[in-house]
Amino acid sequence: MRNSGLRRPDPIRVGKDNAFASDTMAVRVPGIIREMQSMNADYPDAIQRRLDHLHAALTGNEPIQMLELLPAPGPDYEDWQAAYREQRQTIDPLTWLNSEWFFAETFCYRHLIQAVRWAETGRDPFAPKKREELESARFLKLLDAALDVQGTFAEKLPVLLSFSLWGNRVDLSHPAGDIAADAPREDELLADDRDALLHHVTSSADAAGRGTGEGIVHLVADNAGTELAMDLILADLLLTDVCCETVVIHVKPFPTYVSDATVADVWAVIRAMENNGDRSARLAARLRRAWNEERLKIATHHFWTSGRFLWDMPPALSQLLGAASLVILKGDMNYRRAVGDALWDSNTAFSTIMRYFSAPVVALRSLKSDAVVGLPAELVRRLDENNAAWRVGGHYGVIQFAANAR
Repeated sequence: MRNSGLRRPDPIRVGKDNAFASDTMAVRVPGIIREMQSMNADYPDAIQRRLDHLHAALTGNEPIQMLELLPAPGPDYEDWQAAYREQRQTIDPLTWLNSEWFFAETFCYRHLIQAVRWAETGRDPFAPKKREELESARFLKLLDAALDVQGTFAEKLPVLLSFSLWGNRVDLSHPAGDIAADAPREDELLADDRDALLHHVTSSADAAGRGTGEGIVHLVADNAGTELAMDLILADLLLTDVCCETVVIHVKPFPTYVSDATVADVWAVIRAMENNGDRSARLAARLRRAWNEERLKIATHHFWTSGRFLWDMPPALSQLLGAASLVILKGDMNYRRAVGDALWDSNTAFSTIMRYFSAPVVALRSLKSDAVVGLPAELVRRLDENNAAWRVGGHYGVIQFAANAR
């Protein structure tokens, strides 16, 4: 990725002046651990003790420890070791409640997946909640509503982008998931670059020759279940209208953040579509056919569960995304990764911050943490006056586009 020359603010810290970050590590994540233990009551005592130890480390503000080497270092071990050393050189003492939030939160979930011995069992500790979501009335309602969208490509794309955005509210690790079934109000979309994105997509297709399907779109997914279903419907539109040659769905290499999507979750959503009536089954058939034809691909990379920001992508992944016709970043964590999880001057343009990124990029994100950019100062002032928690509650969203030229 290119060096933009832009001075970036420091990342949000736990234990400083960000109450939401501190509450997340001291209260919300320990609560998630306890809920996960309850959902997996049949875990062996040794695993339950490991989870008890992680819970106690968080609530007791203990020093952050490095991952274990046994039974074998994972493919991400050396990167975590380097990131851990960097944090210890910067922050002393480095504890769960005195740390950079992005590092501590991502590393905590990595410790959690180590504690449940996922690498040895393949058992998703969050599977019960994911199954419940796939069987919910909310999932079926939004799936049917998205399938109702009709019109030309130019008419459907903005609507399906909206479905994909607001599907991001369905986050099983965050209270915002409880408001996902509510119809969003127009004033809840704080930044809307859909017109610019539509112009980019259609102009690119016209330049390549409409119907040739040249170019690759990379969609970096966030949550499984409802949100992932909305993402797959968006991918189907891009493939069916031959606006791109290939859509690559990037998911997490292991279960994390409760509802984050993995490869298994993609196929679980497609199976759920197959059992929800003819229209949904036809959609699932198109997705399977696109996968068989290698036009729809599913990718994983340990970068997406790392504590690194987007400008620190490994060279091969950077080269891959840098050649894309469009990169779609979904959700709060990917947004935080893109802007360095920092408190910028809120009117700093998204496109200004993303100058380091080599490809056109759009962020679809409902706000569940404090980092946000590209908003007019007057709008921020009004929101601050009306609701001090507007940045973290999941009610508001942004669609922000940067047409970066390679």
